[in-house]
Amino acid sequence: MVNCRCGLLTLKQEPVPLKSVEVEVEVRDHVATVVSTLNYENQEDNPLEAVFVFPLPGDAAVCHFSAKIGQTEIVAEVKEKQKAREEYDDALSSGQQAFLLEESEQSPDIFSLSVGCLPPKESASIRLEYVTELAVQADDGLRFCLPAVLNPRYQPQGSGDQGGSNIQMTSIPASKVPYSLSFCARVSSPRPVVKIESNCSLDPLQYLNTEQTQATTKLAAGHKFDRDVEVLIYYKDAHQPTAVVEAGEASAKPGTLMGDPAVMLSLYPEFPQSVMSSVASCGEFVCLLDRSGSMGVQLNNSENHQSRIGSARDTLLLLLKSLPLGCYFNIYSFGSSYEHIFPKSVEYSQKTMEEALKKVGEMEANLAGTEILRPLQHIYSQPCIQNQPRQLFVFTDGEVGNTKEVIDLVKKNSHLHRCFSFGIGEGASSALINGLAKEGGGHAQFITGTDRMQPKVMQSLRYALQPAVIDVSVSWDLPKDMSVSVLSPPITALFQGQRSLVYAQLSGQIPEAAEGSVTVKYTLAGQPSQNQFNFSLRPAEDSGLTVHRLAARALIRSLEMENRESKDQQDESVKKKVVELSVQSGVSSAFTAFVAVNKGDGEAIQGPLVQRNVPTAKMLFAVTQSLQIAYNSFSAAPKGGRSFFLKGMFSTKSRKKRSVERSQVSTTKKSEKSGVAYTEQCLSFDSEDMCESTGLRQRDPLLQLVSLQKASGCWDLAPDLAAAVGKTSEEVEKQKPASVSQEVWATILSLIWLHGFKMDSKDEWELLAMKAVSWLRAQNVSCVEECVDAGNALLGCKVQKDVLGL
Repeated sequence: MVNCRCGLLTLKQEPVPLKSVEVEVEVRDHVATVVSTLNYENQEDNPLEAVFVFPLPGDAAVCHFSAKIGQTEIVAEVKEKQKAREEYDDALSSGQQAFLLEESEQSPDIFSLSVGCLPPKESASIRLEYVTELAVQADDGLRFCLPAVLNPRYQPQGSGDQGGSNIQMTSIPASKVPYSLSFCARVSSPRPVVKIESNCSLDPLQYLNTEQTQATTKLAAGHKFDRDVEVLIYYKDAHQPTAVVEAGEASAKPGTLMGDPAVMLSLYPEFPQSVMSSVASCGEFVCLLDRSGSMGVQLNNSENHQSRIGSARDTLLLLLKSLPLGCYFNIYSFGSSYEHIFPKSVEYSQKTMEEALKKVGEMEANLAGTEILRPLQHIYSQPCIQNQPRQLFVFTDGEVGNTKEVIDLVKKNSHLHRCFSFGIGEGASSALINGLAKEGGGHAQFITGTDRMQPKVMQSLRYALQPAVIDVSVSWDLPKDMSVSVLSPPITALFQGQRSLVYAQLSGQIPEAAEGSVTVKYTLAGQPSQNQFNFSLRPAEDSGLTVHRLAARALIRSLEMENRESKDQQDESVKKKVVELSVQSGVSSAFTAFVAVNKGDGEAIQGPLVQRNVPTAKMLFAVTQSLQIAYNSFSAAPKGGRSFFLKGMFSTKSRKKRSVERSQVSTTKKSEKSGVAYTEQCLSFDSEDMCESTGLRQRDPLLQLVSLQKASGCWDLAPDLAAAVGKTSEEVEKQKPASVSQEVWATILSLIWLHGFKMDSKDEWELLAMKAVSWLRAQNVSCVEECVDAGNALLGCKVQKDVLGL
């Protein structure tokens, strides 16, 4: 019998060998190198195998894995996945210590770490290193995210899971995570570091030099694992085109990726202001809203207990009010099934807008699971509308198991649309959200911590209303006897102020003090345009192999997708290329794994091997009675139904049976009626965790005003409008100039109120205000100045006519 009183305990009173996680981040300009140290200690009387399933950024290049036991350090090698698993199993069967790190076969942002044969009373430190690019945010900040929350991923029926997996994710409420996290970051850049912000409590920023180009900070003690650690870094004059040339690895063979120099280009195209100031008056805008049970969870920033689905409803209100007349739209929602407001996209009008808003207001998080693939397939099956470019907006908390399948579908249909994706809440899959936008030629946004969803969605709507950039090409001008091999996928989307990254391998002799140039050509609003960037070919100092590893990661991801797209689902030639590149570069892939074996003195570790699943934080959510009914119906589904954990992500179907004795520690049960597998904790709902008050929530005055705007852009003079601007109907009527219509007066009054009281939310209402101004101009109002003066007098503002755009 294992003594469960020693060490840390799970909710099931099982010892947890993982004691602490230490993370060190070094940010150089817009690239981060992350070193995580996981400290294990076996306080039990038998040798342990600890299995830890955890999240990483979806675009991370994992490039180092090692273990230290006592004074002995073992550096893992990258090997073909099945060979690595067999080597790990052989070691455990022989009583040797072994370590295995592998990427999920379904989603590149999930990893499994197995620490095998840790002797009683022994400690081990696992070092994991990866590099990643930092995404550019709407406010020009660079976003680094350390995932700390891993919610169970919903695995739909028929999504490619072949079963046979015996590695499952064990998750517990965030407040119950039994190990600690320490986090520190060091930032350096050619430009001054203006500030560093976070959704978590950080110690004060410390500058390391007088130029303020280097700074450090760390996470305040007591992180509760109730959110991912998000850090926003702001540089002065940050987003200028840059190039980093990195020398090849001295020990690598010339002509290979690791042996030749590599270059990373960060391009920021500048578009003509005349084009950027115009807003399209056409397009088919399709919204796809997640209504799974987890969308009922409360947002961290919500002072009035608003849920994810509640914020999404408010956001759809703003989005619908901001659409231009003449466009088409539709709204889909999904869970275990999917629904649509209209059978097909309809023209945007007052009638269709009101119908859509009524149904949006009734939407709840009551559609159970997260099956996003089927509604996407249905949307793509609908014929496109002539001269109405399709723009797809996807809102989800990202708890999807079949990530690669979903992304592949979006890429297959990328010629038909642009996809804008929004990851809502803690634990949203970065692989899914970034993958949807990247393959769909759109833009990704994450809403976490104190973020509001509305401004981020409205920024993406501005991108969608901009003319699409087409016919993008990149040409290189290099010195004689030099050549270039581009490793990144072709650029398919360009947006004002957004970065495009290009990785390339350079061949040939680089002359002293040589320069190269890159020209990006594209067509915008029917006009051919180009941007040129000159850069030095001199290799950067002390950059290590960061660029090479990121370049290898970019090429590996492209080859993996090529393998999935091939008619033969297991294209062995492409798979072989991926394995060779992964082994050569030391960067993980879907077909390889890191494995390390401590052969030591050759003596086998004695005793039965006990398995312990290290739990990961998950966010609790509660359900209404209707959702419980949905789950009850679901649990009685036919055999072969859906599962709620990472089944199939780390398939071990062909692994050899181990000769060592295991204590089976599993959270998986089967329904006696159906045989459906489910995670016990995922389907446990506690009334104390209800996230949104059942009472009526006081409406935000801004949203109240916005809800009254007509599709044309104007407002009616009504009691509700007077209440929204804080006045009585009598006061509003009395102040109205006699020569103007009620609609003109109400519209000007609304614009004054927005500019006078809601300038801090301008990102949210700017597009609908532009529509209102366009409507006013079409009315040919002769006494605008009189109306503005009267409105200012009524509301106590000093807004100028020019500021309103009139």
